[in-house]
Amino acid sequence: MTHLDDWPELAELADRYGVSREYWDWQGHHVTVPVATVQAVLAALDVDASTAESVRRALAEHEVAPWRRVVPLVTVTRAGSSTALHAHAPHGDPVEVEVETEDGEVVRASRTHDVGPETREVDGSYVDRLRFDLPDLPTGYHTVRGRTGDRVEEGLLVVAPQRLELPDALARQVWGLMTQLYSVRSRDSWGTGDFGDLATLARWGADLGADFVLVNPLHAAEPVPPVEDSPYLPTSRRFLNPIYVRVADVPEVEALDDTDRAEIEALGAELAAAPSDELLDRQPAYAARLEALGRVHRAPRSPEREQQLAAFREREGEGLHQFAVWCALAEHLHGKEWPEELRDPGSPAVAALADELADRVDFFSWLQWVADDQLGAAQAAALDAGMGLGLVTDLAVGVHPSGAEVWTLGRALARGLSVGAPPDAFNQVGQDWSQPPWRPDVLAELGFEPYRAVLRAALRHAGGLRLDHVMGLFRLWCIPHGASAAEGAYLRYDHESMVSILLLEAERAGAFVVGEDLGVVEPFVRDHLAERGVLGTSILWFEVDDGRPRPPETWRELCLATVTTHDLPPTAGYLLGEHVQLRESLGLLTRPVAEELAVSEREREIVLTELRARGLLADDAGEEETVAALHAMLTLSPSRLLGVAVTDLVGERRTQNQPGTHREYPNWRIPLCGPDGTPLLLEDLPGLARAERLVATLSRGLADD
Repeated sequence: MTHLDDWPELAELADRYGVSREYWDWQGHHVTVPVATVQAVLAALDVDASTAESVRRALAEHEVAPWRRVVPLVTVTRAGSSTALHAHAPHGDPVEVEVETEDGEVVRASRTHDVGPETREVDGSYVDRLRFDLPDLPTGYHTVRGRTGDRVEEGLLVVAPQRLELPDALARQVWGLMTQLYSVRSRDSWGTGDFGDLATLARWGADLGADFVLVNPLHAAEPVPPVEDSPYLPTSRRFLNPIYVRVADVPEVEALDDTDRAEIEALGAELAAAPSDELLDRQPAYAARLEALGRVHRAPRSPEREQQLAAFREREGEGLHQFAVWCALAEHLHGKEWPEELRDPGSPAVAALADELADRVDFFSWLQWVADDQLGAAQAAALDAGMGLGLVTDLAVGVHPSGAEVWTLGRALARGLSVGAPPDAFNQVGQDWSQPPWRPDVLAELGFEPYRAVLRAALRHAGGLRLDHVMGLFRLWCIPHGASAAEGAYLRYDHESMVSILLLEAERAGAFVVGEDLGVVEPFVRDHLAERGVLGTSILWFEVDDGRPRPPETWRELCLATVTTHDLPPTAGYLLGEHVQLRESLGLLTRPVAEELAVSEREREIVLTELRARGLLADDAGEEETVAALHAMLTLSPSRLLGVAVTDLVGERRTQNQPGTHREYPNWRIPLCGPDGTPLLLEDLPGLARAERLVATLSRGLADD
């Protein structure tokens, strides 16, 4: 059978596992997912749908599986809401349900007597399903315990806030910087921007009146060169990229002997010798840091620092150890294929080799402590400088298919699938990001712990968190290996659980959350996120209705509003249509370039016409004045957050990232330069006239409110 309409049982199985059978594309066309795609996505979830018989078996197993448990694996509720769960017991046997809170208090759940038990045959015996009402509980991760006979079983109870309240700093409209940290360098940088530079940038922003700095994902890349350029394709989202460590700021440098210190200074001097507009090269930058930090790792530490390191390791637990083991193994096997016995982190072979490489395991664990310490210092510097929010970190959608997270998390990530995006206006052939998606079923089995750990890490030193492609909490476009980016299907997630856990972690961190909700978005997604207090994203160029600019006064209040984004050229480049020319040169257009340029010109002109009508832009305005006017338009919106790209402040034109490309364009390697291509360092920014003029325009708009 080649069509799901001819195979209703497969269609039902797909629905039960959240695999889409149809969707509407960016042009509003209805698309039916091929049978082969549905079967491939189900196979990645360990569901055999290859034959009519296997589909019937899978349906029966899905139906009966919950009846085998005394209490559910996971129950998610909102604080203040009445919550019920179903418990199971052999027919006629009593069952008790209790909740043990995080604080150790044990509370009994009461049986709902006005709802009679259901009974069905399970594995040859009859089982009753009974309803219990849970008491009102504080937010947190609690344990549900069910007892029937001599059988005791536990499940996770998540009580999340109804809504994530905004921090006091967001009681008014505020603005902040948006930057790609690696591109922003100082005279002390080693080839790429670092955490010391982030602190300096935050202080400069605070002097201008900014309340936050939104940075690219800081997730860990490969442990040794060559490392991936894209911050959105990390090896782990739980741990940090040591390329951002500033060696000179590690306290143990002071304890080095003269020889080691001289070697470190020489490494830094070579990389920081002369700023250049040439493409950034992470490979020598990271190699030098690794060599220098290897020397620092061997230096003596004070008792206080030893205690801090021990506390960090205890807090991060087995996850840190496994990550450090993976790093040591990846370094040891560099350039070689991993033998089968080392592909399981729990194997005796891994344990034996980890013992042999104990010093390197210790080094990579220590390296995470150093990075975490410096990121915390950058956040402290931002707040001390007067920012109301400080750092806003960015969480990537997924991880590298052969990285640490895939190795350590095992079944939690689906094999045989890649996350991406279906064709849309800006990527008309679709996108394949090569990242394996979460498995919804295994996440539940694990109590969502891998997801929780990733969120805690992203929020630890941040006043806010941006989630790239926030629609991934609801569904992800999954492409079977070997298929084109257009030949995928959506895989649905338990969004109530995913969003609730996000809110709980953010509330505990005292942070707000921004969801990047651009592209193809189901209408209810934005409503659900707004109801829960998650901010959306508005790009000025995309705020259009029926070919006319949407008045900024009608934009969403719970929103981060910006003129541009890292997936578009800086505004100066966008005004010149460089995004169209670039996509045409890379073969990413499905329409003739002349037609695409004409469409782009019309899109820009309707916005500029609106600016002129509002008196924000003179007829003879130049490029700098136009960029400033576009930012002034942001202040007319009620959006609580306004983001200003550092590239727009300095007049940069080159695109940081062209989605849908890998090696075709030097994504994530563009250094910060001025409009004439001259490299700019952090030391050049204070007093930069162009930046101060744009901020003055922005400030006037905010003052008028």
